[in-house]
Order: sequence, then structure tokens, then C-alpha cells
Amino acid sequence: MDERRIRECQAQLLTILKDAETGADDTRTGELDQQSVGRLSRMDAIQRQAMAKAQQARHAGAERRIRAALPLIQAGEVGHCTECGDEIAEKRLALDPTAPTCINCAR
Repeated sequence: MDERRIRECQAQLLTILKDAETGADDTRTGELDQQSVGRLSRMDAIQRQAMAKAQQARHAGAERRIRAALPLIQAGEVGHCTECGDEIAEKRLALDPTAPTCINCAR
């Protein structure tokens, strides 16, 4: 992977990380509304809370993957599979810059 692509990948990950942190702050508002009255209102509040928790879990997973990928990028090791050492396809990295493995090892 060339230097330009490494810088692009790093910038993309930092942007995603910033967005994930902002999104995590937004999902903290998913607390259960204790003032909900009525069966449907209560069920709706419980559903909103469950959706907020699922979103928090997705943000936490994305943040973990990004924080794991950033040191690899800074060390110049991005683009190489952590399992077999082969180069990860550009298309795969374009879709998921945090991908630690090639498509063969991911299967």
C-alpha cells in the first residue's frame, strides 16, 4: 500500500472514530422514560431503550476496531493480513479500513 493510501486510510479512520464517539454520546439519551403511561407507551419506551443499547454496542465495536487498526497504520503494516501476511485487497480496505485479515482468512 502506498504512502498516499495509508494517509487516506488513517484520515478515514480518524473521521469514523470521531463520528462513532459523537454517535455514542447521542445514544446515551436512550434511557427508559419512567413517565410513560399506558401499555403501548411503555412498550415503545422499552423498544427505544433496546435500540439505543444496540446502537451503543455497534459504536463500541467500531471504536475497538478502529483503535486496533490505527497503530497498524502508523507502523505501516496496514494492508497486510494479520493471519497469513498476504496483502489485503484494496477493495476490501476501501469498504472496511479496519479489516485485519484478507478475505480468505476472514472466511
